[in-house]
Amino acid sequence: MAQMGKDKIRLGIIYGGKSSEHEVSLRTAMSIMKAVDADRYEVTPIYVQLDGSWVKGEAVAGQLPEKIEALRLSAGEPAENGEERGQEVVASSRPASLFAIGQQVDVIFPVVHGPNGEDGTIQGMLELANLPYVGTGVMASAVGMDKWMMKTVFAQAGLPQVKYVGLLRSQWERNQDEVMDKIERELGYPCFVKPANMGSSVGISKAKNRSELAHALEVAAKFDRRLIVEEFVVARELEIGVLGNEDLVTSVVGEVIAAKEFYDYEAKYKGAGTELSIPAIIPNHVADQIADVAKTAFHALDGSGLSRVDFFWDEKNDQLYINEVNTMPGFTPFSMYPMLFQAAGVGYSELIDRLVQLALERHADKQRNIVDAEELE
Repeated sequence: MAQMGKDKIRLGIIYGGKSSEHEVSLRTAMSIMKAVDADRYEVTPIYVQLDGSWVKGEAVAGQLPEKIEALRLSAGEPAENGEERGQEVVASSRPASLFAIGQQVDVIFPVVHGPNGEDGTIQGMLELANLPYVGTGVMASAVGMDKWMMKTVFAQAGLPQVKYVGLLRSQWERNQDEVMDKIERELGYPCFVKPANMGSSVGISKAKNRSELAHALEVAAKFDRRLIVEEFVVARELEIGVLGNEDLVTSVVGEVIAAKEFYDYEAKYKGAGTELSIPAIIPNHVADQIADVAKTAFHALDGSGLSRVDFFWDEKNDQLYINEVNTMPGFTPFSMYPMLFQAAGVGYSELIDRLVQLALERHADKQRNIVDAEELE
């Protein structure tokens, strides 16, 4: 396996996917491919198309803007010949086999967001292929993706969070009035309705009355069979980055000041008037508490590599609530995670280097388990 030295590390980037966050993944992959150090890495793009098929592109051994631009593969933007843009780079490659790719790369950076990406599915496949990969493992990815399970883990770890109601789509479809009565009784208005297994604020709505609640539940139910409804608190939205495996470092704390009523998909990835304050102007004791709780949450999920941890801070009552852990935050130009570490003195290219090394270290540690088990036989 290539190491930091004369030999370049062969980095495979898996991106795209079948989820509604396909476009986000493309932007993330583009940012990484443009930022990697050409003297240290040879990058192989591995694109998961909207239909679920996999194709492997040419190795990018340096800053080649024309090839990287071609790899953008804008969804729904057909070229004159009827194929997607960028297919000229990947179409000549045979459909990708992960086990074959494993002979051509040293480590994988999976940036497929949403379901079938950051929910433990790709991570499980990479485990079966025995490939090192950036980010959290199967369990942490699955729990981190499912907001209902995540909240259950947070509760077990004694972390402060807002009140919530979890329900199944089938419960909503069978008895809508009973579901809404329970939500009104336990949470009141306004409240937030979310699909349990979607990222990037997809499918999230704020409900201020019963009719809006019904609509919000219908919207969320289109994305997932498991739904979460959370109480509304008047609070500032604060975020922090976590980097590491067992030994963790945190970034500065940033604040999201949304132009809309909440930080939705448009605000996250298309600007939409949202302001980011990095670092956030908050008391030192709040920043310290955020860092401590973020590390506790990361360990509670058995995270590795990276995560962005989101909080609500009720400034009036000085009450902090953990909102969620994003185990594969985006690396788009509007993404908080790299900007938070940039403000902490860790540049984007260095951040990629450290994540790759953490992936290799975690994989080596897993191989020790295999050796130890064999020695017991």
